[in-house]
Amino acid sequence: MPESVPRPPADVGRYLSDALRERHFAACDAVYALGATASAEQTVETSFGTTHVYRYDPTDEAARDRTPIVLLHGAGSCSAMWYPNTPALSAARPVYALDTPGDPGRSVQRLPIHQPERAAQWLDETLAGLGLDQVHLVGSSYGGWLTLNQAHRKPARLASATLLDPGGLEKVGLRFFVWIFLSFFATFAPQALRPRLAAWLDQPVLVVPELRAMIQAGRRAFRIRRPAPLPLSDAELAGIRTPLYLVIGQRSLLLHPQRQAERVPRLVPGSRVEIVGGTGHGPQIDHAARVNHRMLDFMESVGRDQTKTGERKS
Repeated sequence: MPESVPRPPADVGRYLSDALRERHFAACDAVYALGATASAEQTVETSFGTTHVYRYDPTDEAARDRTPIVLLHGAGSCSAMWYPNTPALSAARPVYALDTPGDPGRSVQRLPIHQPERAAQWLDETLAGLGLDQVHLVGSSYGGWLTLNQAHRKPARLASATLLDPGGLEKVGLRFFVWIFLSFFATFAPQALRPRLAAWLDQPVLVVPELRAMIQAGRRAFRIRRPAPLPLSDAELAGIRTPLYLVIGQRSLLLHPQRQAERVPRLVPGSRVEIVGGTGHGPQIDHAARVNHRMLDFMESVGRDQTKTGERKS
């Protein structure tokens, strides 16, 4: 009799079939095509599975020697979501965009990483596998929690941490889950209604056909198996020494903007906080040019400060 294939652990994400996975990959590739063209792809082996990585190299030789940027996407997505950001960011520095294991990308998860200690170990192993000793880490939503968690637990490789409307600062409330639910069902609305729904929901997915198709394909193909992350306590935040930049959408449903704009600088001295108007959970998509410029400016300022003290270059 043929040997049975063991089922993955209950808290490990998985594709439902090879056919659905390939359809999703095709939808992802259409979104990648909207941004910069990757210079290379590689797979990094870790204790928790393989991590698929897209690298974007600057055309300027001098920029290639600068401290790279590493991008961590939000839950239910993959590194294709960074298409509005990769052209500008990779013009200034090398960029590595990771597919997080447990989400619908090209990484393959074998063990869960939703526990904070495991998440930090997975990311540290991935950065080590890429040969990166210092990086500017940027995370959106769930990727923001991963970034914040790394700054708390394993900050040695971090030159800075940028959090884009991140998890990890407040408990995920019902209003956010309702928004996710409504946003997904709005992707099936007639085309004529989508611009109005996009404005009402602060949801750019609805008006970018390639992004809409990718989200729909990912929901059909992949099952995420992890709980929402718990927020860091005041004491945990107060222990962070990595230079921190927090960007919050003015209409965020994940965070209370003014509350965190007061709290984070009080607990993390020297941190920078910006509330971006005219957006909710996707400031780096709705206002890509502005947020790209501000992120690069923050990284430059970190590099200048560290060069003055003789620690490392930007």
